[in-house]
Amino acid sequence: MKQTIAIIDYGVGNLTSVVNAFLALGHEAFVARRSDELGRATHLVLPGVGAFGDGMQKLQRAGWVETLGVEVKEKGKPFLGICLGMQLLATTGTEHGVHSGLSWIPGIVERLSPSDPGLRVPHIGWNDVRFARREGLYAGLGETDVFYFVHSYVLKPSEPSVVNGVCFYGADFVASVEVGNIRGTQYHPEKSQKAGLKVLENFARMAA
Repeated sequence: MKQTIAIIDYGVGNLTSVVNAFLALGHEAFVARRSDELGRATHLVLPGVGAFGDGMQKLQRAGWVETLGVEVKEKGKPFLGICLGMQLLATTGTEHGVHSGLSWIPGIVERLSPSDPGLRVPHIGWNDVRFARREGLYAGLGETDVFYFVHSYVLKPSEPSVVNGVCFYGADFVASVEVGNIRGTQYHPEKSQKAGLKVLENFARMAA
């Protein structure tokens, strides 16, 4: 079934690759630059790179937070947060101070701290993700697959049951979450070739 997917532009990332990935999969995708455009979408994607506090401030200033609450929490539209977009689901972020997040997934975002001092932060590159669940985002994939990461901070949910993907980089960290109609990936599926496209297709197949 062809879906209409809104990629939210709140000023913190390159949106073109996300749009192109959904178009390549045969879905209608558009960049939403105003919150009132979300009503015509079946699925919502919040990408993003940069700092937690700056991202939340831009969401709030442009009126996205209230509209997202209606479309996602009340109407139940499938939602995917990518990279910073996943981190903003948390209760609190600690990058450059303490900041409040969307609080859709209780937890805190903290700096990645690999135990091996030889591992650099930010974490940039390809790494395996182990799947805790092989349905939802990971339907049709094996027990693990490789995805592309660019990040310095990670989401640490209060409730472990929301975690559906884990990556090892000096220590385990949460690579993806899934609860109800809300999903998030710390990696960039739009840059993760075949496995990433499968994740996006699985998301697009999810019903409200």
